[in-house]
Amino acid sequence: MRTALALRNRAPYWAFITHRVSGVALALFLPLHLYVLGLAIDGAARLDGFLKWTDMPLVKASETLLVLLLAAHMTGGLRLLALEFGPWSDAQRSRILLGAGVAVAAAVLFLLNLL
Repeated sequence: MRTALALRNRAPYWAFITHRVSGVALALFLPLHLYVLGLAIDGAARLDGFLKWTDMPLVKASETLLVLLLAAHMTGGLRLLALEFGPWSDAQRSRILLGAGVAVAAAVLFLLNLL
């Protein structure tokens, strides 16, 4: 019988944690996103001021992190769908790593697009 600590060192556990943390982080980001949409409705001057602020390097890095979180959450969701509708196999670890790679690649492509 495996201990709880040994189970936490397995890829499915970390995929679960990544999916949960990315979901919470995206939920925390959503009000800011809706606020910015509200600025766009209020008028071009307020939105332009906010968009100038987004040119800062720290904001660009945060945007890259946001894309990483979105991609990680999406691939985690796809992994869950595969678990729900597909048979379990030893290839599950490879699928988890592939999903993580896709998430990181999406963030890197986004970052390269910003430069």
